[in-house]
Amino acid sequence: MIPAILTDFDDTAAVQNVAEMLLHQYGDYSWQDVRARFRAGELSLKDYQEIAFGDIRADRATMQDYVRKNANLRPHFTELWEYCQELNSPMAVVSLGLDFYIQALLDEEGARDVPTYCVNTRFTPEGINYYYHHTYPGEPERGNSKGLIVDRYRQLGYHVIYVGDGRSDFEGAERANTVFAHSVLAEECERKGISYRPFSDFGDVLATTKELLGLTGT
Repeated sequence: MIPAILTDFDDTAAVQNVAEMLLHQYGDYSWQDVRARFRAGELSLKDYQEIAFGDIRADRATMQDYVRKNANLRPHFTELWEYCQELNSPMAVVSLGLDFYIQALLDEEGARDVPTYCVNTRFTPEGINYYYHHTYPGEPERGNSKGLIVDRYRQLGYHVIYVGDGRSDFEGAERANTVFAHSVLAEECERKGISYRPFSDFGDVLATTKELLGLTGT
């Protein structure tokens, strides 16, 4: 079965939490209070992100430049992407983060063509507008769903490898065939009895992809 690799972005594909880097650099001091409300379960991730980024006055180009200079993709990400292209095996970023900073880092690291399922944005004089194109029908208030993307790839017949670190990744992980997890996602998988492989970088994901394709040793 052909694998499809779907990976979270902040703290997973990217070494850093790029969203929080930008909020530290350009956000209003109150964004950490908003984050605390999200972690306490008072806000959805969608609402937390829109409120926190709503106070940023830096423009798109300024923030993208900051990302290019200060963030990094995790080791072997680009190598895995190039390998998947050679073998026609899908690979994509699945994130509840914002398109402009995700694309900035992918461009900088030579992976600009990696497909992304994320929150689309448009910068206006009044602030940032947000667009959610991957929501469950009739439930736009939930924002994008990682589980929905996993389901789409599985319905196409792929063996889905999911890579993530956070609570928002669990709905994707519980639907995937193979899971690489670290941090909170690993803890959640253990708590709920979901089998997973420890994740440190994309070298192990590359090895598993080769195994599934029957190309170990190549």
